[in-house]
Amino acid sequence: MCGIGGILELTHRPWPVLRSALSHMNEVQKHRGPDGEGLWLHPKGHVGLAHRRLSIIDLDSGQQPMTDGHGNWISYNGEIYNYMELREEIGSSVFSTKSDTEVILHGYRKWGPDVVQHLRGMFAFALWDDTRGALFCARDRFGIKPFYYTIVDQRFYFASEAKALLPFLPSVETDVEGFKDYLTFQFCLGGKTLFKDIHELPPAHTLSVSSGTISPQRYWQVYYTPEFGQSTSYFEQRIQELMKDSITLHLRSDVPVGAYVSGGIDSTIIAAMAVREQPSGFEGFTGRFSFNEAYDESQYARLAAQNAGIALHEIDITEDDFVENIEKVIYHLDFPVAGPGAFAQYMVSRLASSCRKVVLGGQGGDEIFGGYVRYLIAYFEQCVKAAIDGTMRSGNFVVTYESILGNLAALRNYKPLMREFWAEGLFDDLDKRYFRLVNHSRDLKDEIYWDRLGTYSPYETFNSIFSSSNVGKLSYFDRMTHFDFKTLLPALLQVEDRMSMAHGMESRVPFVDHPLVELTATIPADVKFKNGTLKHVLKTALGEYLPNAIAERTDKMGFPVPLTEWIASRGRVREFIYDLFSSDHAAHREFINHHAVLKSLDEGRPFSRKVWGLLCLELWYKQFHDRSHAFQHSFQASR
Repeated sequence: MCGIGGILELTHRPWPVLRSALSHMNEVQKHRGPDGEGLWLHPKGHVGLAHRRLSIIDLDSGQQPMTDGHGNWISYNGEIYNYMELREEIGSSVFSTKSDTEVILHGYRKWGPDVVQHLRGMFAFALWDDTRGALFCARDRFGIKPFYYTIVDQRFYFASEAKALLPFLPSVETDVEGFKDYLTFQFCLGGKTLFKDIHELPPAHTLSVSSGTISPQRYWQVYYTPEFGQSTSYFEQRIQELMKDSITLHLRSDVPVGAYVSGGIDSTIIAAMAVREQPSGFEGFTGRFSFNEAYDESQYARLAAQNAGIALHEIDITEDDFVENIEKVIYHLDFPVAGPGAFAQYMVSRLASSCRKVVLGGQGGDEIFGGYVRYLIAYFEQCVKAAIDGTMRSGNFVVTYESILGNLAALRNYKPLMREFWAEGLFDDLDKRYFRLVNHSRDLKDEIYWDRLGTYSPYETFNSIFSSSNVGKLSYFDRMTHFDFKTLLPALLQVEDRMSMAHGMESRVPFVDHPLVELTATIPADVKFKNGTLKHVLKTALGEYLPNAIAERTDKMGFPVPLTEWIASRGRVREFIYDLFSSDHAAHREFINHHAVLKSLDEGRPFSRKVWGLLCLELWYKQFHDRSHAFQHSFQASR
């Protein structure tokens, strides 16, 4: 786990300030690698790589940028969990270190760009191939590790974090389409970011830069092809085997490992399975908002830790913590993404980093196995429609309304959302109905100057993913989970990466392992979602690791922040937010009406993301737009 950066002059002319530019990238990203740094510059001065190191594997000899001795140099961030097996396959005699970095280098010599097909893990890297005079870049299948790039004045820049590219832009501006995506989903689609001209290399893509040409290419795709001929017990056994294998690989480390323990199904399974593999010294970490029991799930976290037999470290997260740290959260995120869980995760990561450099997390379980309550809301509507139309028992994809009734108690806290959802468009096409469920912009009215945002339609981009050819048209459940897997999961993984790396710590996500993901894409929806039970097959396959009180929970929240309650209490948070939106800078935002925002602050309902989304945008503007001159001046001063 590290920070990477690099610059390639597309005309292959030397750039006199290349070294200082690379050093500046390292300085901006130093939190990602507190254990060391390195630079490599080509003798011709037209290309160079930067690296900040967090030492996890091969502590003594894994320094980067690294060469294979044949003209190839690499800057790499991540973990290749099958690196030991690949060493043997390639031939251990060619290696001079024990690092997984060297495995990529020698794998590239053996397989060329197809090396990515052999890698099992999380990674983002750039490899200079001197023979071809080309830069080969790649990102893991799921977007666990970040890779951003921009092109300015015929130079290609890349880095682990977008903020490391800001000093090289002529100006810091908002990407209007990315902004519209964020208002809709609270993340951007299609490789966009909120920064104009800064792009994200999509998950499962490589990018080759050669002869001035930049060529991205997808190297992996998940295909939803249900195997109706297999039994439920077959799928349960395969889940058990693949999860055990994933946990074993994710525990490979030369430093101690711990785990986030939230009290939900996913983190409970991860912690319980990990401690069986590594029973000595394994520890868990959790946080709670103890001022309000509606936001306190610590009793379940303690139960999970007790069940696994691990020590649990807890942190009470307060209103003061929010005021003192939320700007740091936005800084480390680069730009707002996903929901309020980022703040809570920042606080828990800070706690965990005090005694661990590696933690395991439960990200991915909801998107892979189907854990979001909105799936039940959407499916319930379709069950009623099918019952009315008389089509309820046609095909292999149907969960009937009779069978789903017993699980509707999970919707108890979602009545306001259901009321809005059914207020219009009832029984409309599946894509339109799910878009309505995930569209966060419905609550935003006068707060946004919509007429300034152009004609781009986030719905069209949404539908290109929701109705993609790699997922069958007949399974509504697969289409919903596929959209979240392709969009929401990378956004949550961005949070996972940034909030851990803000404290110089590596976070690993065992559910997000491609053999397991490929298996789950073959499990029929009526097995994964039997009788409308969220994560049904996960709970039956790995139920031995779950206390009953956790397995049967219907109130899991996902670590929301009590922002509405803090505002209503008229304490520090309210004062902080009002001061923020009353500033001169806030009064002159291009797309946000600060008067309307101030007026709407007291109208938020519990768990609403409206205020959160607007607050994060204003903090982002304050952090990066209002201080844009500081980013650029810092590079000029370092030259």
